[in-house]
Amino acid sequence: MWEDDQVHEECGLFGIFRHPQAVEKTFLGLYTLQHRGQESSGIAVSDGQMIAVHKAMGLVAEAYQNGLKLSDLRGHLAIGHNRYSTTGSSSLQNAQPILIKYKKGQLAAAHNGNLINAATLREAMEEDGSIFQSTTDSEIVVHLVAKSSEPTIPDMIADALRRVEGAYCFLFMTEQELIGVRDPHGFRPLCIGRLGDSYILASETCALDIVDATYVRDVEPGEIVVIDDDGLTSYRPFPPAPPAFCIFEYIYFARPDSKVFGENVDKPRRRFGRQLAREHPCDADIVISVPDSANTAALGYAEESGIRFEIGLIRNHYIGRTFIDPSQTMRDFKVRVKYNPVKGVLKGRRVVMVEDSIVRGTTLKQLVRMVRQSGAKEVHVRVSCPPIRHPCYYGIDMQTRAELIASRPATEQVREFLGADSLGYLSIEGMLSVAPSPGDQYCTACFSGWYPIEPKEPVNKLLLELKCSG
Repeated sequence: MWEDDQVHEECGLFGIFRHPQAVEKTFLGLYTLQHRGQESSGIAVSDGQMIAVHKAMGLVAEAYQNGLKLSDLRGHLAIGHNRYSTTGSSSLQNAQPILIKYKKGQLAAAHNGNLINAATLREAMEEDGSIFQSTTDSEIVVHLVAKSSEPTIPDMIADALRRVEGAYCFLFMTEQELIGVRDPHGFRPLCIGRLGDSYILASETCALDIVDATYVRDVEPGEIVVIDDDGLTSYRPFPPAPPAFCIFEYIYFARPDSKVFGENVDKPRRRFGRQLAREHPCDADIVISVPDSANTAALGYAEESGIRFEIGLIRNHYIGRTFIDPSQTMRDFKVRVKYNPVKGVLKGRRVVMVEDSIVRGTTLKQLVRMVRQSGAKEVHVRVSCPPIRHPCYYGIDMQTRAELIASRPATEQVREFLGADSLGYLSIEGMLSVAPSPGDQYCTACFSGWYPIEPKEPVNKLLLELKCSG
């Protein structure tokens, strides 16, 4: 809610096999992946005989304090999950990992992404007698796995995932195996690391760094990796599909110190800022960023333009969830709590303010006003991605055109709403020209309206019937 004018993604995943401190390492990995989900956190752990799970609402640091110590969870194999739901309210019943007991024993699962045919599948399964404990699309996949008649766990998982469509990375855990899966289009990142004899699977490489693990490679699109006492085995059970890497991982989601889709995030993010300066130059005195996700792009803009980079806004990183108040007064006050201007830097200056993206525009409007009230002579907004004009159905929290400020008005109308002296967006062509891979390898649906997988269900059905993935 404190980030309600930013784009949000689903969750962060971390799994580790064969380590005596599996739970502690998973906790550290989730702590590093906190930016990918702030609603709930959970860890499932196996000692080789039985799987136990702990889940709680709140941030990672909060989720493992209420009557439970990490030492109470024992085992050498663990998976963890940080959740941000794309629709509906969050609740403990939707927290992950999901743990079930079925014909082959126990199975835990954690999911990042969004299934576009989830409502149809769920309706058919409920007609057939399935009973669901949550409203996540992730549980649908667990049901499909449990019902599969295939002989092995990897085969059962592949059989289940052949029935779903959309974006997903999954971690599955049996009593003795860690399994990672990435959808055939590769929408979401998932990487493999090594720590001595241990294998690790994580959403971003920053989670490997915190436990001193070494990056090995990405799980490839359409690949299932099975990690057990025999090591790592790779399966390719799905037909190949055109790559559709989510470009927002580079724009906003991933930490700049991570490597995703084979590239260090800070490099394309800085190139986006440089390209933005070429496309939308400005006669100004200083460049500032909307911290923290726009910092790298703002540095790129400053380097290309020759305008000095300054710290013009300070962000408060210590806003606890318990501080959230639903009253209108608190909602209006939230920007002041989260950001504070550096008046000595801004006073009398012509300012370029770099933001990574604009969804609804309400926070940025208040920031522009704040910078003006601090004495800035001019405020020029520059955005290091194209206008977001279309909903995302693959796991980003922007599912209706009505909530997107750029979906209807012209840029001039958005500028007037923000109260800026000028407004410039990075073009789609410019963004793709400086992206690490060829432009046709990325999903740009939220900018262009071209969807790699067309939604099969009415948008209102997705919104009203399902809280998508945890």
